[in-house]
Amino acid sequence: MRAGYSERTARSQASQLLADVGILARIVEMKKTRADRLNLDAYWVLKRLMDISERAMQVEAAMEFDYDSKSLVPTGEFQFDSAGANKATELIGKHLGMFKETVKHEGSMNVIFIDDIGDGDET
Repeated sequence: MRAGYSERTARSQASQLLADVGILARIVEMKKTRADRLNLDAYWVLKRLMDISERAMQVEAAMEFDYDSKSLVPTGEFQFDSAGANKATELIGKHLGMFKETVKHEGSMNVIFIDDIGDGDET
């Protein structure tokens, strides 16, 4: 591996390195520097996602090749990129915190409390 760790231990080494506050701070700093250099911020990303969503929602005529005229002609059907529109809209919603993922735990569990502290009179 590039950093000199074996494939067997690379994941655990990475986890330990990311737990180091200094290393994590340096990563954040480097990401911010890169974003600043590229003029990237949340506004740019959201604007881009809005543009993608709007473009994906545009209805376009489906075209087919006409061998007589040797050109593309409308089929009378229309299409749009629903997957692209859905993904862009989903990412915008996630950024705005509109979707809260919840996990529902069901079932029963027996809990036994054991008082192993004592009353303090043991000598």
